[in-house]
Amino acid sequence: MKRLTRRRFMKSSLAGSVALTFAPYSRVLGANDDVRVAVVGFRSQGSNHIKWFSKIPGVRVVALCDADRDFIDREVKKFEQRNEKVDTYIDVRKLLDDKNIDAIITATPNHWHSLITVWACQAGKDVYVEKPVSHNIWEGRKMVEAARKYNRIVQAGTQRRSDEGLTAAFEYLRQGRLGKILRGRCYYFSQRESIGKVNGPVPVPQTVDYNLWTGPAPMVPLMRKRLHYDWHWQWPYGNGDLGNNGIHCIDTCRWALGYTTLARRVISFGGKFLWDDDRQTPNTQVAFFDYKPAPIIFEMRNLTRKKGDPAMDPTYRGIRTMVVIECEHGYFAGGWAYDNSGKKIRQFEVSGGGSHHANFIKAVRSRRVSDLNADILEGHLSTTLCHMGNISYRLGQAAPRDEIVQSTKSNKELLDAFERFQEHLLLNVVDVQKTPRILGPWLTMDAGSERFVGEFSDRANLYLSRNYREPFVVPERV
Repeated sequence: MKRLTRRRFMKSSLAGSVALTFAPYSRVLGANDDVRVAVVGFRSQGSNHIKWFSKIPGVRVVALCDADRDFIDREVKKFEQRNEKVDTYIDVRKLLDDKNIDAIITATPNHWHSLITVWACQAGKDVYVEKPVSHNIWEGRKMVEAARKYNRIVQAGTQRRSDEGLTAAFEYLRQGRLGKILRGRCYYFSQRESIGKVNGPVPVPQTVDYNLWTGPAPMVPLMRKRLHYDWHWQWPYGNGDLGNNGIHCIDTCRWALGYTTLARRVISFGGKFLWDDDRQTPNTQVAFFDYKPAPIIFEMRNLTRKKGDPAMDPTYRGIRTMVVIECEHGYFAGGWAYDNSGKKIRQFEVSGGGSHHANFIKAVRSRRVSDLNADILEGHLSTTLCHMGNISYRLGQAAPRDEIVQSTKSNKELLDAFERFQEHLLLNVVDVQKTPRILGPWLTMDAGSERFVGEFSDRANLYLSRNYREPFVVPERV
């Protein structure tokens, strides 16, 4: 992988049509003024954002932008049925010229998140950016810098931060009501099918501007059956399920444990088992974030619990949950505090964070970053943990059982996670000679510089950023 040089960054700062010298324009909002928002990217989650923001009093969705005209036509029909007017754009750069837009809501593919956010901040617009907030570590930090430089309100789409029940539960834990917090556990067990395999380039749908869809990524032929959604499983565009859904439970664990910086070390192992398809990311993965005194352990599975059984593995003590916080005298899971015998002690009304969009609008009106439940810095830190886990995995090599045991035995909980992983493969009759287990190295992160140090750091730091395709370049100086 090529390294991104400073000379290249400086050359491509905000060239061509992107060099709009965006002035930090910001309309002063009064108590009765509407907040005018534009939604960028709305095949799925973005379509939900249109509905959710439209329901907030004093908010109007005034513009839509997507590189696929089919999605624009689909959403415009809904506006027409309500006798509402909405402007439409294919190119987000033209949308950002519109001074009648106060905030951008973006649910594009991951490789576009940071660039849209930085450009929007430079254009004087606030931003709600979906998870994971960035495609790599470096550009996530650029998003934070842009938000601060242009005094923008930037909310990460990690909506559990707006869950009042979780807020109360984590305060309960930090008060020591279940004793010392020992560790956070993250589970994402969700069945996914193979994405198929193509023998050559696939035609891009005629409704798609593929140049704009590709944006910062390399312009290469489409090499998967579906353009949309399956980009999650190819590294130039997505971050696998660790970045796609793991971000939610990792962010929740980091919040519960009160960590405001990155883990010092990380290791990941897993693989793409059973499938011979165009997916590049793992379908089974474990990542261990070596926080002190309480680590965070992530376990992901896309295969069912055993061959021929359509059900998924249980997660924790028979509780179907994504997050568990283990303590000396009990644990929190699924909205309940339990003692170590499994007896329920106290229930917390967990909602999922449905007020997250309203929280963003509140901060847009107040102009106080402190009003945000998930400021871009929080989103960047949790997203960076996902990137760290993926980088360890991407540096990994096929490994026999004994080698993985040797790398994980320093922590009992990590070793136990490997044993569960191994049993899962056996029950699915995985032939590790055909689809081997991949063991990544232990990596050490310097939280201040957000760069890896020590063994394997030279190779790991190559994944901190990427070579951007002009003019879709995240600038070094935002």
